[in-house]
Amino acid sequence: MPKRVLIVTNKDDLHADIVATRIAADGGVPFRLDLDRYPADYALGCGFDGLRWQGTLRHSSSGGSLTLDEVGAVWMRKKADFLYPSGPLAGQEKAHADAETEHILLGLLRSLDCYWMSHPDAVRGSMWKPEQMQRAARMGFAVPDSLVTNIRSEVDSFRAAAPHGIVFKALSSLSTAAGNVPPEERVTGGLATTRIGDEHDEMLDAVAELPGFFQHYVPKRHELRVTVIGDALFAARIHSQDDPRTATDWRDMSAEIRFEAAELPGDLARRCLDFVHSYGLTFGAIDLIVTPDGETVFLENNPVGQFLFVEQLVPELDMTGAVARRLAESAAGCGR
Repeated sequence: MPKRVLIVTNKDDLHADIVATRIAADGGVPFRLDLDRYPADYALGCGFDGLRWQGTLRHSSSGGSLTLDEVGAVWMRKKADFLYPSGPLAGQEKAHADAETEHILLGLLRSLDCYWMSHPDAVRGSMWKPEQMQRAARMGFAVPDSLVTNIRSEVDSFRAAAPHGIVFKALSSLSTAAGNVPPEERVTGGLATTRIGDEHDEMLDAVAELPGFFQHYVPKRHELRVTVIGDALFAARIHSQDDPRTATDWRDMSAEIRFEAAELPGDLARRCLDFVHSYGLTFGAIDLIVTPDGETVFLENNPVGQFLFVEQLVPELDMTGAVARRLAESAAGCGR
């Protein structure tokens, strides 16, 4: 039986659109599970025969189907809120439905003996930034001095000792969880990395309410976005210092700064691959700083990071093709 690629994401995921098209163009038959249409637009029926789970997932709108035996690779792309046939739920009913739906679906997926990009347990275990920093330091990366505190005086002391000042970062979500609440309840669309100045003095009192994460500011020559896909590595040099809007946080896409392909030194490339693989991940998007003196400094790794925008700016970095090939080849080799 030919093995197939299961893509788990949401209906608005352009990355999944393009990768699925690439897999199909090479003769594969991917199956897409959009979590924000599940279970409303899907029919799931599986049974346990005493040894293993068997059954079928059907997409009601298209008529497409996938048996568990067919799955040779799973691409865990993006989360989304579930959708039920009766429409939006609320309160305890929603809480129970979401927990039950997630438990059943992920429980079945975890029973699959196949290739993962990446396994949900590996993603979950790799997402914690404080642990990432310590692991990176142990693996030979330079990492900025950092502070987590809810004590204002500690922030002041940390800032006073920083040669180039400090920055504040939100660790859990760049969007400050805006996607987790209804639109009418959103108070901000996001929070970029912020260099702390005198104008923030009163705001720093807020750490008493919610512990904050602060780092020494690291001067930059440029930045690197290093994307690991299986055993392949794709590096983009980001000229973040070309525009004041991206000098502290390059993710302001309103600034048309230069992106270009970069060749990493062999030891740095190996360290990036080893770091991602140390978690059992088969994908990672690492952010690095290169200082004016040429030192490379680790910031973070996103185990489900975006890469299409980099490819659009640097077309020679064919990351969608690499993802499609890796998934299709791994699926084809599963069970042999």
